[in-house]
Amino acid sequence: MNIHEYQAKELFRKYGVNVPRGQVAFTADEAVKAAEGLGGPVWVVKAQIHAGGRGKGGGVKVVKSVDEVREKAAAMLGMTLVTHQTGPAGKEVKRLYVEDGCDIARELYLGMLVDRATSRITVMASTEGGVEIEEVAAKTPEKIIRVAIDPVTGLMPYHAREVAFGLGLEGKQVGAAVKFLTAMYECFTKLDASIVEINPLVVTGGGELIALDAKMNFDDNALYRHPDVAEMRDPDEEDPAELEAGKYDLNYVKLDGEIGCMVNGAGLAMATMDIIKLYGSEPANFLDVGGGATKEKVTAAFKIILSDKAVKGILVNIFGGIMRCDIIAEGVIAAAKEVDLSVPLVVRLEGTNVDLGKKILAESGLPILSADNLADAAEKVVKAVKEAA
Repeated sequence: MNIHEYQAKELFRKYGVNVPRGQVAFTADEAVKAAEGLGGPVWVVKAQIHAGGRGKGGGVKVVKSVDEVREKAAAMLGMTLVTHQTGPAGKEVKRLYVEDGCDIARELYLGMLVDRATSRITVMASTEGGVEIEEVAAKTPEKIIRVAIDPVTGLMPYHAREVAFGLGLEGKQVGAAVKFLTAMYECFTKLDASIVEINPLVVTGGGELIALDAKMNFDDNALYRHPDVAEMRDPDEEDPAELEAGKYDLNYVKLDGEIGCMVNGAGLAMATMDIIKLYGSEPANFLDVGGGATKEKVTAAFKIILSDKAVKGILVNIFGGIMRCDIIAEGVIAAAKEVDLSVPLVVRLEGTNVDLGKKILAESGLPILSADNLADAAEKVVKAVKEAA
């Protein structure tokens, strides 16, 4: 789960991470009130969406008067902000963050993430603040500092000093970095975050370290332990189909292709998407119904796939272990009848009750293509979509 910048900074502040003063605003009047409360004389008005690159898209403005705060806030609210992360469709700006201006001497990058390769939280830092870390990694990878934290010891002062020295911090700045990183690590671990990113982390003219931006991503599986964090979810920033899938504990991610996929098991889902590409098409989604799906859950999954207007065909690929093939067949038929199926449907079943599942599909009276194996299924669905077009 992602949250907005102002929400991440609220959490940072609770754990002692140094951030500028600021206030969220949903109207131009609220933005003016926030600016007046901060006092000025310089403010920054920031669009709040779940995407990076806001500044380049016109979503971050430095202003020097209350009248200018009102002007920029009125212009931003309701605008469609397009960045390299939103895609061409962009995102509508529905809230702003009005923040104190900052005396910036240097811009740095600082992040923490769970590194799956080492099974450790890893600190990443760079002197190239304000630049996308992917760009730094591609062009100047030697400028990225990586420090893995042993979970037995947690973040120790020497870890923080290694990062500070790598960033070229000196004197009192090193001590400030130790305090800053210690607080950031506590925030990360206590809240079960999966990614924290500060870009830029700034050194002020007075030598302070301040998180000028903040992004946080949380492990959904741990949200039950943090109801206060879960309440920060903004449904407007999420795909409606993904939200609907969450109600049924389905793992769904929308993609850009035309072949809808319904599979049980993440590994099988990845293989299914790969083989669709191999046969000349693109997957429209990742959808894992899990190992214990009910008829109702399968029906919901089918509806979610068909809610995507880009879907021109559907491939159902099920290996029945815990999941029974007859249950899948019943769910597919129920959903196909309910939504008035109008695109080609190919079903490949294997495993528990496979013969019964195939019998149910064959006797359904629906135009369902049966496949013997995964390659056969992919070839048939791609061919059917091309013929239908």
